Amino acid sequence: MRIFSGIQPTGQMHIGNYLGAVKQWTELQTRHDCFFTVVDLHALTIQQNPQEFGKTSMETVTELISVGVNPEQCVLFLQSHVKEHTELAWIFNTLTPVSELERMTQYKDKARKNKRNINAGLLTYPALMAADILLYQTQGVPVGKDQIQHLELARMIARKFNNLYGKTFVEPETLVSKEGAKVMSLQDPKKKMSKSDGTQSYISLFEEPASIRKKLTEATTDAGKEIVYNPAKKPGISNLLTIHALFAKIPLKDAEKHFKNKGYATLKSETAELLIDVLEPFRRKKKELFSREIYVKEILKAGARKARTVAEATMEDVRSKLGLVPSS
Repeated sequence: MRIFSGIQPTGQMHIGNYLGAVKQWTELQTRHDCFFTVVDLHALTIQQNPQEFGKTSMETVTELISVGVNPEQCVLFLQSHVKEHTELAWIFNTLTPVSELERMTQYKDKARKNKRNINAGLLTYPALMAADILLYQTQGVPVGKDQIQHLELARMIARKFNNLYGKTFVEPETLVSKEGAKVMSLQDPKKKMSKSDGTQSYISLFEEPASIRKKLTEATTDAGKEIVYNPAKKPGISNLLTIHALFAKIPLKDAEKHFKNKGYATLKSETAELLIDVLEPFRRKKKELFSREIYVKEILKAGARKARTVAEATMEDVRSKLGLVPSS
């Protein structure tokens, strides 16, 4: 199966990013034909510091490799290195009703949070996302629950183009991770883990041990003493149990059984030590790669070459079906 997925360069990845998306990438790459990209063009809907933006994009690539995304098993590249993404996005803009874009939940949320910068890119973001996916004749897309609406729009665009101009694009399947798709904030366990809620609310994949221990010690818990998985009544404890079970690679019921008759402090301390142990290879690998920037750039060049081979073939077909005059 041809798989495509992307991630924005927004600083260090946290454990929610890993469990909800990137861990799935590392598993999919061993069984499928995978195209993974850092979507730096999408990140421009928020004003970026030009002096730092490139570094952040490179850091994200480095982190992906550090946690197990293997360039020998997948195609890893930067979105901006393949110009066909924006060309196809413009074509999709001409096919997509504004009403469809305006009803996107993420557009409404981002417009509400960024009232001083409600740019056209926020509105047309899903058309570029559709281009990212459909450009590679993608058959499956691993997405978080918050992106399912965007993928449905991509499927609609594929159907519309195919109906108008003949069979061109595959309608990709949605691949939603059954577990770990929604790790919650350590400070407000009713909200999804996010860097926008402050440093105490999340744990980076490359966090130092002392910081992990401190954040888990201060994580929000619930009334009572019983350690049970019940997100409605015990969101804090349920979140810690989820994190522990996923990183220990055991069922939640086994995690519950393990902590039965133990205190909240034990749950926090054991989860902290588990995270420190599991994340140590990630920290070590990232430090190594930071001193090998040329090596990482060569990976990106090779990935972009492979991606362009597929993207150019798709766009040649699209241009022909639209009746655009060939350049040569």
